[in-house]
Amino acid sequence: MQDLTQLFEPVVVSMGYELVGVEFLGGGGHGTLRVYIDREQGVSIDDCAAISHQISGILDVEEPIRQAYDLEISSPGIDRPLFKLSDFERFAGRKARIKLSVGLEGRKNFRGELQGVADSRLVRIKVDGEEFDLPYADIAKANLIGEI
Repeated sequence: MQDLTQLFEPVVVSMGYELVGVEFLGGGGHGTLRVYIDREQGVSIDDCAAISHQISGILDVEEPIRQAYDLEISSPGIDRPLFKLSDFERFAGRKARIKLSVGLEGRKNFRGELQGVADSRLVRIKVDGEEFDLPYADIAKANLIGEI
């Protein structure tokens, strides 16, 4: 998804938004390309429509995806997904859920308080009083845990 992020980010940023991240959920020959955007005052349906129009144009010209898919533009919501290493630093102190693609100390799922980034490649999380350093490259999925 790094290629798509690099493709979309200049346009999204030029329109005054943050490109939170991009994910492609595929299956059965038809997938969903989900693009998360944000800005300080929040994101409206009109904002999503404007970004969708611009990204659709890029996708039509570049054709980076070779299967049928639906394009969705979304705000990150209360359970904000974490994509970039800088996200883990930015949201230090917040509760998060992290799933690894490769197990660490016999587990793949971690739920606790983000502690930031160590050595510019490890995400630190405190789970039940114990700190874990998770290799950023092994993170399959990460989200903040919404607090209402």
